[in-house]
Amino acid sequence: MDDQRYDEQGEVPLTSYAGVAGVFAASAVTYALVFRRMGRQVPERVPPWDVALLGTATFKAARLLTRDKVTSFLRAPFTRRAGEGGGSEVSDVPRGGTARQAVGSLVSCPFCMAAWVAAGLTAYYAWAPRPARLVCAGLSAVTVADWLQYAWTGTREAVDG
Repeated sequence: MDDQRYDEQGEVPLTSYAGVAGVFAASAVTYALVFRRMGRQVPERVPPWDVALLGTATFKAARLLTRDKVTSFLRAPFTRRAGEGGGSEVSDVPRGGTARQAVGSLVSCPFCMAAWVAAGLTAYYAWAPRPARLVCAGLSAVTVADWLQYAWTGTREAVDG
């Protein structure tokens, strides 16, 4: 084995991952510069309720983007379907060359996507807190509805045996 490799097979697209991370960093810096240039001020504090709302909305948006059947068209150029999950979710895996594979890794991983979604929602919250709260409340309501669907299904299955 070559001691210079990151992984055993030499298939991890580290340069492309660095490019994806660079896009994230460049976007954050650009947003911060535009935000500052327009004379905007960051909130002095973020109340715990808003953190919870942002977190729940981030969870749901990341799952919608990475696992929902209806958003498959967004992932399809970078992934291929690997299977079906519960609650009409799907599982995709990255495909293609190194850049395509790196993007595929991002758009098929809810944990990876959550950082991007959280950055976007937090930026929206800093820019326009009231509409951002409304969007986050809507996504959070879908999360609660999902939990209720699972609770209903589980209860019905337990009763029906």
